[in-house]
Amino acid sequence: MKYGPLGRSGLIVSRICLGGNSWGAKGRRGWGKFDEAEAPAYFKRALDVGITFFDTADNYNLGRSEEIMGATLMKMTKREDIVLSTKVGIRMSLVANDVGTGRKHIMASIDQQLKRLQTDYIDVYQLHRLDPHTPVEETMYTLDQLVRSGKVRYIGGSTMPAYKFAQMIAIADWKGYARPIAMQNLYNMVAREEEREMNRLCHEQGVGLIPYSPLARGFLAGNRSQSGGGTTERAKNDAQVKAGTYRDCDWEIVKRLKKIAKSKGAAPAQVALAWLLHKPYMGAPIIGATDLDQLTSAAKSTEIALTPEESKLLEQPYEFRVSPEN
Repeated sequence: MKYGPLGRSGLIVSRICLGGNSWGAKGRRGWGKFDEAEAPAYFKRALDVGITFFDTADNYNLGRSEEIMGATLMKMTKREDIVLSTKVGIRMSLVANDVGTGRKHIMASIDQQLKRLQTDYIDVYQLHRLDPHTPVEETMYTLDQLVRSGKVRYIGGSTMPAYKFAQMIAIADWKGYARPIAMQNLYNMVAREEEREMNRLCHEQGVGLIPYSPLARGFLAGNRSQSGGGTTERAKNDAQVKAGTYRDCDWEIVKRLKKIAKSKGAAPAQVALAWLLHKPYMGAPIIGATDLDQLTSAAKSTEIALTPEESKLLEQPYEFRVSPEN
């Protein structure tokens, strides 16, 4: 496992992050089988292979993900030995103020999240989604107060328009508030629209990417069939394959991915992660895992080198939905 700074900050993270969307999903998804009993083995394997960066959110299974991490992961390692990130902003209940990025909701949420996670502080606290009603100034002031209080070490954002994230950065610089160091957006070899604006903004402003779905919901593991079905439960039930969502260019990328992976004695998923890790603005892709060996495989991806020619070969088939030059 390799390690490096997250954005232009002094926070060092493992170059692979383990995501928590599966924790507490037992009975909710066909592939989401994890609960408190299954979690320790996955956290142990992650720690054993050098993964020290863990991400979750209050909205993941209505708090159960955070609760499971608090009840298991926090008892398996020293708090200072890991980097913990979580998110806020998506609706948690029908109560009027139990949603959004306003001061009332954020201040109430952080205390509930710290309790669920059984910790005194969050390393990276991210806005899961901005709401349309709260001024960005109010949100940034509130996040800065959390940093000053010691409950939060660093802040970041998740999927949002690039101009809104630029507003967050500008207000932080103008007011002397804590500055975002991370952006958690959708980015992988078959979803590269963020190269148009957000990734450029983050690179210029020293913000590290921690993209979710780096393997496109498992599509880049190369275990789907264009005619339907696959080798895992999730692959067999991939609604996007059934709906014909993937384009011809996406299947061509997977074809090339498999070829390059074979030449390196690696798995397609490892090469897909290596492609991300070679981007200059990349912090740590956030992976999910439904098998222990997937964690070992992901850790090894940080050691894979791609030549410029190989990267170009993998990128060439992609068809931008919106031109990255506009």
